[in-house]
Amino acid sequence: MTAPSTPKAALRIRKAAVLGAGVMGAQIAAHLTNAGVETVLFDLAAKDGPKSGIALKAIANLQKLSPAPLADKTIAGAIIPANYDEDLEHLKDVDLVIEAIAERMDWKLDLYKKIATHLSPTAVIASNTSGLSINGLAEALPEEMRHRFSGVHFFNPPRYMHLVELIPTKLTDKNVLEGLEAFLTTALGKGVVYAKDTPNFIGNRIGVFSMLATMHHTQQFGLGFDVVDALTGPAVGRPKSATYRTADVVGLDTMAHVIKTMADTLADDPWHEYFKAPVWLSALIEKGALGQKTGAGFYRKAGKDIVVIDVAKQDYRPSEQKASDEVSAILAIKDPAEKFGKLRASNDPQAQFLWATFRDLFHYTAYHLADIADTARDVDFAIRWGYGWKLGPFETWQAAGWQQVAGWIAEDIAAGKAMSKAPLPAWVTDGRNGVHGKDGSWSAAEGKNKPRSQHPVYQRQLFPDPILGEKFDQGTTVWENDGVRLWTLGDDGVGIISFKTKMNTVNDFVLDGVQQAIDVAEQQLKAVVIWQTGEPFSAGADLKGALGLLQAGKFDDFEKMVANFQATSMRIKHSLVPVVSAVRGLALGGGCEFQMHSARTVAALESYIGLVEAGVGLLPAGGGLHELAIRAAKANPEDPFEALKKVFETVAMAKVSGSALEAKQLGLLRDSDVVVFNAYELLYVAKKVALSLAESGWRPPMMARTIPVAGDVGTATFQASLANLAEGYFASPHDVAIATRIADTLCGGKIERGSQVDEEWLLALERKHFVELAKTEKTQARIAHTMTTGKPLRN
Repeated sequence: MTAPSTPKAALRIRKAAVLGAGVMGAQIAAHLTNAGVETVLFDLAAKDGPKSGIALKAIANLQKLSPAPLADKTIAGAIIPANYDEDLEHLKDVDLVIEAIAERMDWKLDLYKKIATHLSPTAVIASNTSGLSINGLAEALPEEMRHRFSGVHFFNPPRYMHLVELIPTKLTDKNVLEGLEAFLTTALGKGVVYAKDTPNFIGNRIGVFSMLATMHHTQQFGLGFDVVDALTGPAVGRPKSATYRTADVVGLDTMAHVIKTMADTLADDPWHEYFKAPVWLSALIEKGALGQKTGAGFYRKAGKDIVVIDVAKQDYRPSEQKASDEVSAILAIKDPAEKFGKLRASNDPQAQFLWATFRDLFHYTAYHLADIADTARDVDFAIRWGYGWKLGPFETWQAAGWQQVAGWIAEDIAAGKAMSKAPLPAWVTDGRNGVHGKDGSWSAAEGKNKPRSQHPVYQRQLFPDPILGEKFDQGTTVWENDGVRLWTLGDDGVGIISFKTKMNTVNDFVLDGVQQAIDVAEQQLKAVVIWQTGEPFSAGADLKGALGLLQAGKFDDFEKMVANFQATSMRIKHSLVPVVSAVRGLALGGGCEFQMHSARTVAALESYIGLVEAGVGLLPAGGGLHELAIRAAKANPEDPFEALKKVFETVAMAKVSGSALEAKQLGLLRDSDVVVFNAYELLYVAKKVALSLAESGWRPPMMARTIPVAGDVGTATFQASLANLAEGYFASPHDVAIATRIADTLCGGKIERGSQVDEEWLLALERKHFVELAKTEKTQARIAHTMTTGKPLRN
């Protein structure tokens, strides 16, 4: 009998090495560690102090960076610091090596020669280069290792940017690539795009060209950098940092280096004359104004104000950042075809600027599609995932009317208005309606449409990120009301509850809907998953409705609403079919409480979970404090107070986890809860977890009737620490009042330490304190302030 063979696409990575402890290398090592991969971080041997001092310093620095590369700061110690002089032995049992040293071909080639003899015969080797030739790099490796080498280009910061470009050489083994693709997608949570081995690959080739075109037209139309940022940010579906703020964040020297790389390596590109840093960019670099890292670039802070460089005055002026009224009105038009038509027809310089930047981007992207990418889908995903655009360049063009826009581009090329005279490829004007359709996306190199990848890893994405026009099975509705929909996808017997409210907030319809949906599920289904069709999981209770009841003095109705909230949490907890919460994005207040009462939570790594009610002058009263008290009693029946210390601080300070891993540290997720790195796999995993609970004979927990509590001694201990905060002016008297009520509820009220209570006792305490706080003027002021400004009020 032969052992079953491992599927070809499986790549088991137990241990990895990252070569280079610079900004990217250290953060790639951090994200591998987030994913539970033992990682060795290499750099040169230090001249002074410990030999691995450079790597040690980089690891220490990871804990100071924002946004945080580590999903849980406590895991920094798991990264193994190393140096090339003493520690190459580490490489013999490493499954994956990622090289991330400086962009110097000669340095990289020397390093490959140095490590080659130390690697195991099965190790996969990859370079994180952002644009050097992958085939050129492979030549430094012994011939027998070249089939295991490829480019793996992470975008910065590696934990948060979804895009990874996978660049095969002519010799890279297909099984190695498929294994890497599966590992990057599921274990690290990335969106993988295959790129051809051309300078800057896909993301930076198109993204940097877009910035160069924007810079060229900034000058041509005489616009201020702040005005350009007003035009090229959220107004056109791009990040707030737009163009020049993005350049400041990236670093103007880095930007200039990337532009020079394009100039040096793309001599035959028809747009080559534009591959140079504008005079004003070079002038800023010469002055040492390199952007955010030096405190000044295109922008700098002057006191509380942001000022922007004025090229004519050679000095900074106040930033106005505003589109003209005419252009604002055009950008507000919903129909893309009408919008682009009006931009092109307008005489407003800002409108002409926008049309010109889009025209040249479309022209460049179409011209180079065959050289740089397999399909138009790869280009659009690379730009969306790597640059944060809502739509990629091809999607934008197609949405605006493919043939109409193609005609305008051709007219502008003929009239000499476009940046290049290069003709549009013949396929652009062959009568098509676009590059994305039912049978896939256009491959210019192969002259046909190609469907999505059939790699088995994508079967885990029940609702993948859709390309323009893509529709997925929306399932079959089993039951719904105005607040929720209960539906199924496939015939596995798992129901899905999704909310219908804005930000998936919780109102009466949601509360009643969840309870009724569980009633239906108990009759017809095996298990239930609470999953939202988009982020967030839930921003918590609908404050508007709550404040209305309070201001009208309807306190009985208000208390009934709170009781119904608790009843919903308890219905989730005591359902006869397992209820699993599938969390991604924000899970605040009531949203956090619902997942706490689920049989299990499956959370995407980027889940920001918190009981934040203290911020609006309240305490958690959807069963959250009652659940924390029960967990503390289970953790240490002899002295529940020990387990309450951490969660008291979490709740009283309205802490929100920076990741799902941190939510476990804060006590808001359980050790048994599952963390998924790819948010597009969340529903798949949650359904499997729910089904496994059902198949293993799920029974809900019985109502607890003997819960040992910390009592009045516990509350008094918490109050002592609060007195210190108040004395140091770190907490207002109202903050102390709220925190005292949180402590009283967690500790079981004014009873002796070690007394035993039941669940209803704890729930009643929650309700009492919640309603009494809600009646106070200061809490009502906090709720109103948060609703109008979106910010907390300290009063």
